[in-house]
Formats: sequence, C-alpha cells, structure tokens
Amino acid sequence: MLTQLSIRNYALIEDLQVSFSKGFTTITGETGAGKSILLEGLGLVLGNRADRSALRDDQNHCVVEAEFEISSYPAIREYFTREDLDYDPQTLLRREIRPNGKSRAFINDSPVTLDVLAGLGRLLIDVHSQHQTLELTEHDFQMRVVDALAENRELLGRYGEVRREYQETSRELEQLRERRQAAFREQDYNEFLLEELEQANLSPDLQETLEARQSELSNAGQIAEYLEASYQLCEAEEHGLQALQARLKQLTGKLTSLAPKYAELHARVQSLFIETDDITQEFGALVSEVESDPAALDTVNGRLQTLYDLQHKHHVGDVQGLIEVRDALARQVSDTASMDEAIERLEARVTEQEATLHALALQLRERREQVLPQFTAQLGEQLARLGMPHASFRWLLHQRDDFGPLGRDLLELQFTANKGGQYGILKKTASGGELSRIMLVIKAILARYEALPTMMFDEIDTGVSGEISNRMGEIMLEMSRHMQVFAITHLPQVASKGHQQFQVYKEVGADQTRTGMKPLTREERIQELAQMLGGTQISAAALSHARELLN
Repeated sequence: MLTQLSIRNYALIEDLQVSFSKGFTTITGETGAGKSILLEGLGLVLGNRADRSALRDDQNHCVVEAEFEISSYPAIREYFTREDLDYDPQTLLRREIRPNGKSRAFINDSPVTLDVLAGLGRLLIDVHSQHQTLELTEHDFQMRVVDALAENRELLGRYGEVRREYQETSRELEQLRERRQAAFREQDYNEFLLEELEQANLSPDLQETLEARQSELSNAGQIAEYLEASYQLCEAEEHGLQALQARLKQLTGKLTSLAPKYAELHARVQSLFIETDDITQEFGALVSEVESDPAALDTVNGRLQTLYDLQHKHHVGDVQGLIEVRDALARQVSDTASMDEAIERLEARVTEQEATLHALALQLRERREQVLPQFTAQLGEQLARLGMPHASFRWLLHQRDDFGPLGRDLLELQFTANKGGQYGILKKTASGGELSRIMLVIKAILARYEALPTMMFDEIDTGVSGEISNRMGEIMLEMSRHMQVFAITHLPQVASKGHQQFQVYKEVGADQTRTGMKPLTREERIQELAQMLGGTQISAAALSHARELLN
C-alpha cells in the first residue's frame, strides 16, 4: 500500500509531503484547489510521461517520491525477480525531472527505465479516473475481469507460453515453405549449374596444369628443335661434350698414374663424364618423344576455355572460387531435397501445439462459463444498491477462428438498465453515470480476487448524489477491507466514509499560488463536510448533518 508521498517543484506544488494509512482515505477540496495536480504528480512516479513545462521553478529539479509497503504481495516480489531489481518490503519509487526536460526513474535508488517503473506501478496502484470508465466498454477489459474472477492467471500464462511457441513454429514453417518454393523455382537451374561444374572435374591445380600443357603443345616444334640441338652439342664427333670429356678423362687418368694425388680430380671428371652421358641419352629420348598433336592441343584449349567461361559466369577469379561455388550449389541442391523432411517435422509440431492450445482454450472457456452466472448475479445485486434495481447483463461468448492472446473466446457484454428492456452493448446502452456505477461495482468485485495493494478513484461518483452516493461510499468502504482505497470526491456522503480524510487546498500569496494537502481532524472534517453540504456559509443544520454523516 501507499504509505508516503512527496512532491517537490511540480506545477502549483512547492513541497508536499504526506503519509497515508491502510483502509479508506477520502480526498476533498474546492474545485481548482489542485486535486488533479496531485494525481498528475503521483502519475509521474507511476511511469507517466512528463516534460519541463510541469516544473514550478524551471531552474530546479522536480522530484516525486512514493513509498509502498509490499511485503504481503508475492506477485510484486516476482516482478522484482523478473526485472533483476533489489527487493525491499518498503519500496521507494522516485522520479526526477531536470530543468532541461529530461527525466530519470529509480526503484529503491537503482536507476531503471520508464517502462520498468510503469510496469511496477501497474502492480502497486490502480488509479481510476473518469475517462478510464470507457475501458469498461472494451472487450479485452471485460475478458480480463472475467478471467480474474475465474482465477485463470496460471492457465492464461500456460496458454500464452504455448501460443508464443506456436507462433514461432508457424513463422518458421512459413519461412521454410517460402524457401522451398523459391528453391523449387531455382532447382532445375541449380542442378544444371552443378552438373556443369562437376563435369569440369575441378581440382585446385587444374588451371596451372592445363596452362602448362597448352604451352608445351603449342611450342612442340621449337621444343623439338632445342632438344635436337642440345643432343647434337653433346654427341658431336670431335667437339661434342662427350668427346671432350672422354679426352679429359684420359688425361686425368694418366695424371693419376703418375701422381696419386690427382686421383680425386680424376674421379670428379669421371662422374662428370657419366652425368653428361646420361643427359645425352635423355636428350635423345626426348627428341623422339616430341611430336605435334593438334588434337591434344584442341582438347586442352577447350578445357581451359571452359574454365575461363565458368569463372566469368560465376564471377570468380580462379579454380578455387569455382570449387567453392560448386560445393555451395551441392549443399543447396541437397538442402532442397531435405526441406520436405524439415517441413513435415514442423507441420507435426504445429499440429501438436494447436491441439494443446485448443485444449487450454477449452479449459479457459469452461472456467469462464462457470463464473459468469455468479458474476452477473453479483453485478445485479450491487447495482440495485446503487439505484439501478432493474439493471441486467447478458454475457455472450463467441469463438474466434484463430488463437487470440486470451484464448479463442470473444466476449460481448450486453446491458439493459430497464426491466424488459432491449439488451445492447454497453457503449450504446449505458449512460456516463451508469458506466461509473458499473465500473465501481466491477472494481469492488475484483478487489476480492486480485491482490492489488491500492485503488484510487478520481471522482467516480460524478453525476450521482443523495442516497446513491452514500451507497457508493459504502461500497468503497467495503473494498477497503481487502485493499487500500482512495477516493477523490466532491460528495460529502462519500467523503464521510473515509477512515481518514485529506483536504487539498490552494494558498494565494503576494506573488505566487501554491497547492497543499493536509489530514483533517474530526472537527476539521465536520467543517469540511458542512461546507460541502451547504457552501461557504455554514449553517447549524449543515453542521448537524455533517456530524450525522461522520457518525
């Protein structure tokens, strides 16, 4: 529950600090005193947007702090765990607005984003203003109310988890089907490209090997000429290498016979003679092997041209690039063949998830159908207390074709205020005053089921008076048994029901105006209620009536 509120430098508020207790608190004050400013300031610490125009003094910071006692609310502790926040049973929310318009948010002195602050704020307090009564006419809000009464929270959580998985699987399946369709359109062409590359018998050194062979075949005549000349140089009868080395070998042999120290030199000359003889024989053999082969040259030129064409076609610069393209195409062709299996697996998973969702949606419908009669009876009973004895509701559950965020149900609340009247949707059949009373009753019923620490009503009693307002105050008082309840009101019948009452007032000084807020003593409450009853001129009758209301 809200225990402390501090607002500094916001609109007409200079420095406001106030403490609250549990139970039912009423807030009163003259029109224009600043009750709406108080709510706007509280809204800042609950995550509402703000700008520097709200600053009272645009040279200083605006700071709003709200302290909540949350030890009795496990759902709120779960939020701290989920958002990785430091938990404290006495939790402090703070919002700062700088003169430049930028703001910062804190939870227990730890900086947080505005979304995190707002998320926690929704769990801590429900601020209900007049325009929010229109929520009652929205189907999603009506469904949330019914689900709260049916205690569907865990079931909806399970349904939402399976629905997210189902949506992810469905997206994955759709994407895979689209890929398969695209692959089928390209399959024939990809298979042609792959076959073309496979027929090229690619290897990393293929191009170098072919280019070397092309050079050899293209220059066969010159090669034969050079080989023949080399052979003749070795074989010439008088001045060939073999003849000259044979003469040299004879000379070094004679030297060795005369002086042994020349034996090593003779051995070297003999080795040279043997190597030259071997080279000569190889030249001779190579000369006989060389011949012009136009057919082989045409074959090599054709394979090289194929390589060049493929490189140009696939925008690569070498054979390695072609090999990579070939392997990628092979994977793509293989993947296309395996897509059917993957699609079958996903289709089976989607079918299984749909069956689970259908079963969960059916459980949600059954639980909703169980609570609707009781809820309708409670609504009628409470509205009868509020001057609507013939109010009647009819809840219609329709089934949608898909799996929505709250199941497969579409809920339509129909209403008539008159006995035997024609049922119609709320937004068309209920007046503003009737909507306010219906919303109050619904919130009162929800208070028994939802663990919400604090509820604040902002002039929900507008448009009613007399005995009806008295009964509205009684309903809010009953609600305060289950939660902390605030009511900003202009009606003394409601204000008198509070366990405590605060007055919002405005002080006009010489050069500025400020809004304040103070708790009222019993005598001050009597004076305030009497003024609300009879105006500024307080009569004895108004004072007597005020005491009667307070008693």
